[in-house]
Amino acid sequence: MLLLLLLLLAPLFLRPPGAGGAQTPNATSEGCQIIHPPWEGGIRYRGLTRDQVKAINFLPVDYEIEYVCRGEREVVGPKVRKCLANGSWTDMDTPSRCERRAVYIGALFPMSGGWPGGQACQPAVEMALEDVNSRRDILPDYELKLIHHDSKCDPGQATKYLYELLYNDPIKIILMPGCSSVSTLVAEAARMWNLIVLSYGSSSPALSNRQRFPTFFRTHPSATLHNPTRVKLFEKWGWKKIATIQQTTEVFTSTLDDLEERVKEAGIEITFRQSFFSDPAVPVKNLKRQDARIIVGLFYETEARKVFCEVYKERLFGKKYVWFLIGWYADNWFKIYDPSINCTVDEMTEAVEGHITTEIVMLNPANTRSISNMTSQEFVEKLTKRLKRHPEETGGFQEAPLAYDAIWALALALNKTSGGGGRSGVRLEDFNYNNQTITDQIYRAMNSSSFEGVSGHVVFDASGSRMAWTLIEQLQGGSYKKIGYYDSTKDDLSWSKTDKWIGGSPPADQTLVIKTFRFLSQKLFISVSVLSSLGIVLAVVCLSFNIYNSHVRYIQNSQPNLNNLTAVGCSLALAAVFPLGLDGYHIGRNQFPFVCQARLWLLGLGFSLGYGSMFTKIWWVHTVFTKKEEKKEWRKTLEPWKLYATVGLLVGMDVLTLAIWQIVDPLHRTIETFAKEEPKEDIDVSILPQLEHCSSRKMNTWLGIFYGYKGLLLLLGIFLAYETKSVSTEKINDHRAVGMAIYNVAVLCLITAPVTMILSSQQDAAFAFASLAIVFSSYITLVVLFVPKMRRLITRGEWQSEAQDTMKTGSSTNNNEEEKSRLLEKENRELEKIIAEKEERVSELRHQLQSRQQLRSRRHPPTPPDPSGGLPRGPPEPPDRLSCDGSRVHLLYK
Repeated sequence: MLLLLLLLLAPLFLRPPGAGGAQTPNATSEGCQIIHPPWEGGIRYRGLTRDQVKAINFLPVDYEIEYVCRGEREVVGPKVRKCLANGSWTDMDTPSRCERRAVYIGALFPMSGGWPGGQACQPAVEMALEDVNSRRDILPDYELKLIHHDSKCDPGQATKYLYELLYNDPIKIILMPGCSSVSTLVAEAARMWNLIVLSYGSSSPALSNRQRFPTFFRTHPSATLHNPTRVKLFEKWGWKKIATIQQTTEVFTSTLDDLEERVKEAGIEITFRQSFFSDPAVPVKNLKRQDARIIVGLFYETEARKVFCEVYKERLFGKKYVWFLIGWYADNWFKIYDPSINCTVDEMTEAVEGHITTEIVMLNPANTRSISNMTSQEFVEKLTKRLKRHPEETGGFQEAPLAYDAIWALALALNKTSGGGGRSGVRLEDFNYNNQTITDQIYRAMNSSSFEGVSGHVVFDASGSRMAWTLIEQLQGGSYKKIGYYDSTKDDLSWSKTDKWIGGSPPADQTLVIKTFRFLSQKLFISVSVLSSLGIVLAVVCLSFNIYNSHVRYIQNSQPNLNNLTAVGCSLALAAVFPLGLDGYHIGRNQFPFVCQARLWLLGLGFSLGYGSMFTKIWWVHTVFTKKEEKKEWRKTLEPWKLYATVGLLVGMDVLTLAIWQIVDPLHRTIETFAKEEPKEDIDVSILPQLEHCSSRKMNTWLGIFYGYKGLLLLLGIFLAYETKSVSTEKINDHRAVGMAIYNVAVLCLITAPVTMILSSQQDAAFAFASLAIVFSSYITLVVLFVPKMRRLITRGEWQSEAQDTMKTGSSTNNNEEEKSRLLEKENRELEKIIAEKEERVSELRHQLQSRQQLRSRRHPPTPPDPSGGLPRGPPEPPDRLSCDGSRVHLLYK
């Protein structure tokens, strides 16, 4: 039967061969000429073997053929054709093609917004798709096609388009977002749809979290890759303090958190951290107020223009400042017109001059051929021709190589998955959002990617982030210049030494603070020291005079031993002036505590001896000579040991207090710091004045105790001096001079102590008040106590002792001047009583006389005066007044 059929169809087979597709065979009533199959396709002949088909040229009427395609290609156009009676095939006006199966990519390109990277990245992706689809060795049976939307770098807008991509056909095998905020949204949703996410422009460190984003990959390295480079530069230029200002988005917050950890490990401190949402005016002012010098700025390009407009207004630029920015802005980002700022292009250019950018190496610096058989330079030239405007004005131009290589990474991974590698044989057209198996195979293929792209070597780390070098650039003269590369994996910094600085060298990380001590004026110290030295000489002279003439009765009656203690006390107080004026100008830090103790002990003991001996005199004068008459007999025997015991008690109290103070809470050197001062010269330094003090932990408590009982002692001394001003005693014949000295010392001390505490921060004024008070009080005390004695002994010649004076006068010690004075006082009081009685008697007599005269005038008229001029008759006139002279009373008459 088969042989018979071939004989019947033989005439048809003798016709010339036809063509498939749009080719029209010759018409015949016996059948249709065999046509050629489409490219990459074939024809299935029903009932005929391959050898039989080769032996015939025509097929009978009503015979049907079916187009089939090789591999995973599919027929586009009529799939079945039928031989018509007129010798033609059906639908010959519609060609049939064997095309590769489409694999769709859902992409979101930010054409505007914070980072308009889609302006250059979309053309780069389209160029990569053309190059991949033209390759027969990569996905030969599939064709990658792109479905994209403008996300505007806005998560809200991206949500809308993500919904459309997922719920509208065709099925997308992968998603490609751009901005970090959009990638975060897409990557979180993709895990629920078994979708791989491949980003070309996301740098947020948060996206490296594999638990949160298990199917996320990116050809753009994490923003944290900038941080090792920044830390390396900080160390290179010796900066230990930096400040940061960031836009409040997750990408910058997580980047800054990573930077904070890295600088802490390197011993660098972030002294000031500022953030803003849309208006950076206040944070920039705060940076200025905090004297920030090395500033890391983390924000998108649009916000960068706002920041540097404020930077210009605050003058936070120039030779004192260094800004670190992200390097993926457009090269002329600061010249682009922005209606949201009110700064000119010239002002912006001035503000951004000299800043440093750290940028991931996005274009292979070695001009070698990549997997697409293009060099990086050829890629740039080809991409530039596709752009609608100048590259510097096109957002994402620097990231375009990453977008180009992202398509190649996807194509190579799908090629492995679909059997291009010769193992798995997975049919990509079988992928759907519930097919976890194909997703896992694509994930493994993507994770093992390793090839040379136009951006450099493409490889992903365990978190799906791209590993790359970092490019370091500096804006010099309005354009960016490469100054180095850094490989964080090898800690290798390649430096070109082309960095330029406005001030000629890298600025300091803070204002150089020069600590200067405020020392005491040496002229003042020398002047007061001379006065103090002369005072000590005067005290020694007075002490020598008193000791030498201690046998003289007049000196003996002034309690010379107490006066000696006063002179010694004045010497110690005057000696305290020297350590009081010593500071860091004369002594070292280690000697300062000893000087502090010397001040305290010399002043304390000098006051106790000098003032204590005077206070003892006035105390005993008041105690002995102000008692009532009946209790004064014992004052004849003033025992000297009681005076010395009183002085010893006062000195002992001081010694005990000072000893406890020194043991429990010793004085030590403390530093008082004042407000910084700007130097007169235009240099980047600040003067920090400091002043040395003697202090202790509970200084106020000790001063309260010390000044408390000293003040009470001074007030009591004033009171006693006032109470005894009219007392006269031979036992202590200089107590009035002591009272005068107490007045002066007390007033000076009570005024000087609080004044010096108030002026403690003014070293010259405090020293002048304290030292001059010591000098004047010592001088006054010595002059008042000793000079009158010297003058009396010199002028009167009273150099004899008490024994010699007794032999000359023949009187006993009971007839001395003190006894005479006591007797005179007694007589004076007796006379006062007599005078009072006489005055009372005189008053009575006057009253009686007046009464008699009035009575006489009523009885007898007045007699005419005696012509002889004699006195009128009558009793004598009473005495007018009485006068006391010694022990006699005289009645004086008018």
